[in-house]
Amino acid sequence: MKQKQKSSRRSRERLKIYLPSLLITLLGFVIAYQFVKPAPPKTITMATGDPQGAYYAFGQKYREILAQYGITLNVLGTKGSVENLDLLRKAEKGVDIAFVQGGVGDPASMPELGSLASLYFEPLWIFQRAGAPANRLTDFQGKRLVVGQEGSGTRALALLLLKENGIDDGNTSLLSWDSKKAETSLMAGEVDVAFFVASPKSSFVRSLLADEKLSLLDMERAEAYTRVHRFLSKVILPEGVVDFRENIPKKNIHLLAASATLVIREDFHPALVGLILQAASEVHGKGGIFEGSYQFPSPEFVDFPIQKEALRYFKSGPPFLQKYLPFWAASLIDRLKVMLLPLITLLIPLFKVVPPTYRWRVRSRITHWYRELQAVDLMVMENKDPEKFAEYLAELERIDREVARVTVPVSYASELYSLQMHIAHVRKRMESIRPSSA
Repeated sequence: MKQKQKSSRRSRERLKIYLPSLLITLLGFVIAYQFVKPAPPKTITMATGDPQGAYYAFGQKYREILAQYGITLNVLGTKGSVENLDLLRKAEKGVDIAFVQGGVGDPASMPELGSLASLYFEPLWIFQRAGAPANRLTDFQGKRLVVGQEGSGTRALALLLLKENGIDDGNTSLLSWDSKKAETSLMAGEVDVAFFVASPKSSFVRSLLADEKLSLLDMERAEAYTRVHRFLSKVILPEGVVDFRENIPKKNIHLLAASATLVIREDFHPALVGLILQAASEVHGKGGIFEGSYQFPSPEFVDFPIQKEALRYFKSGPPFLQKYLPFWAASLIDRLKVMLLPLITLLIPLFKVVPPTYRWRVRSRITHWYRELQAVDLMVMENKDPEKFAEYLAELERIDREVARVTVPVSYASELYSLQMHIAHVRKRMESIRPSSA
């Protein structure tokens, strides 16, 4: 029973010392946690494009990859890049990220948007009836042209180039149709020319290339356009690359190409940036007809400033923690690292202060009785009145009984036993000088 009581007293003593330290540490956690970034969302929405186009198909691939990391990607079909930018700016339909054709965005008027990367080249395909093919855009004046549906990047680029060549809706019929209607109308001879901005992997592009009644405009002045518009690149569709047996195309064809890019709002969670770019590398990294292996994703060929987390990815690769830990664990540790510095700053002095404080608390109990013992010893030495000796001896016995109830950790037992020896020493000296009449 006595042993349990002693143990209980030691526990209470430790609690008096360590509880304030624990409370201070907990308070530090609470304060530091206010600066921890929120957890990344588990569901995000991507604006893509026409459900028949490449953007939508790529969005499906991104969804499959992100699902492996516990992220649900909602793939939203749209009319194209212009609408995607509008959805991003207005935060409509929950859009967090979007495919956007290079050259469509205006960074000056859209400061709230940023780029993650460019993904691949998107050539401008200008198909025309093969009967009397034109050689330049100026030759299209007065004909029936499909320039892409409202809200699409195709339309924005087509109108820009046509305007520079003196063509507008005042002198030419400019039709705003989607790619499916443009394809069927061109094949049926209902229109003369159709503009498309699309991946060479798009099924309708291959169909149009294989149609002998159509021809693809060779942009002989492609270099000049790239000098005027920096978002454009010159690419070459090599002879026979589409179909070696049928030799499609029958010669090298010069094309202008924008780039497909990923655009985000400024509030896009930074923890998802590396994850999205890893998915982009998996989907687009192998290259294609116009891209070299691992040329994309790239920080080049973008309209909006590259987000800082994306720049870090291109310089150093995926975040260190994401290389070795599940995404959720890596994200949690990354978010909590902001707490480490203030907590270390707090804990180091605490670790230095608590042990001396505990030692002082233990020794103070022994020191207290040393003061009592010293007071009795001085009284005995200064006043040897026989009538007082019995009083002095009773006080000494009280001190001895109280000290016997004092408990200290084993590491401090020597000091407690030393006190008891000094009590015995004072008692012995009192006996030696006590007057015989006492």
